[in-house]
Amino acid sequence: MRMMVILLVGAALAVPALAQDAQKQGEKSWYPSKYGAEDTKGAMNNLSPEGTVNAAKLVKTGKTYALGVVTGPKTPAYPPRSYSATILQTNDGQGGSMGANKVTAHDDIIYSWVGIGTQIDGFAHLGIDHHYYNGVKGSELYQPAGVTKYGTETILPTATRGVLLDMTKHYGKSVLDPGTAFNQAEIEAAAKAAGVTIGKGDVVLFHTGWMSKSTTDPQGYIAQQPGLGVQGAEYLASLDVVMVGADTAALEAIPFEDPTKPFIVHQTLLAKHGVHILESINTAELAKDGATEFMFVLGQPRFKGAVQMVINPVAIR
Repeated sequence: MRMMVILLVGAALAVPALAQDAQKQGEKSWYPSKYGAEDTKGAMNNLSPEGTVNAAKLVKTGKTYALGVVTGPKTPAYPPRSYSATILQTNDGQGGSMGANKVTAHDDIIYSWVGIGTQIDGFAHLGIDHHYYNGVKGSELYQPAGVTKYGTETILPTATRGVLLDMTKHYGKSVLDPGTAFNQAEIEAAAKAAGVTIGKGDVVLFHTGWMSKSTTDPQGYIAQQPGLGVQGAEYLASLDVVMVGADTAALEAIPFEDPTKPFIVHQTLLAKHGVHILESINTAELAKDGATEFMFVLGQPRFKGAVQMVINPVAIR
């Protein structure tokens, strides 16, 4: 009897331990990456010269679209992010000239977070329990002066096919309601309505109309928003897209689908699948023109060790 009690107690103690081990295994099941244990490019492995050539064939009118918003002191941003600038006069500081040709000029100093306005998230920006893309530990890449791995300066120059899915048409609303989460069914329906098939190497952008609130209600623009759901993120990653973005500040739906799992779409795309996230993309003009596919071009500033970066991608039709 005593032996049976010992066995039962031992089994009872072992169950939580096994559950914890299983949980740990589950947490780690998302790495190594399908692109290899040492990979640092993530889904950008799906870019190709052929994809660039095919994207160039989409250019019919030469019309260009600035997809970045103007970044300034009033740009909505997650606290405590902010922006300010100081413009300096050269020479004596009072506008004095230089040389017989009287050269005058100005320089500027920007004091700004780079996760403000239209931006791209790098792989070091957000992870899962201190693990980032391909399971790299935060302790292995973090330094106060700049991350030693996955800095946004390493993001490849991008010239590929862009796809716009107008979710305002899908839902029949000029501005989607906050918390509206679109997943695979909604994405497939919107793509079908647009007459496009999402493919390998694409950049997928969503138009929700939410950016219209950035000037009328900047705090509301940040605090809540419609956006991508976690199952939709998994679906897009399975299609081998390289970036996903929207005209919202966080891409994903807020309030979150599961209140206990904040920013799980970020975790899904960045950490699990190596898909870059684009936020506060100005999709209004593309949507107004009925654009569904175009050439997408991005060459981000190469500030060493940054985890996110202000950008101005360009769409060309």
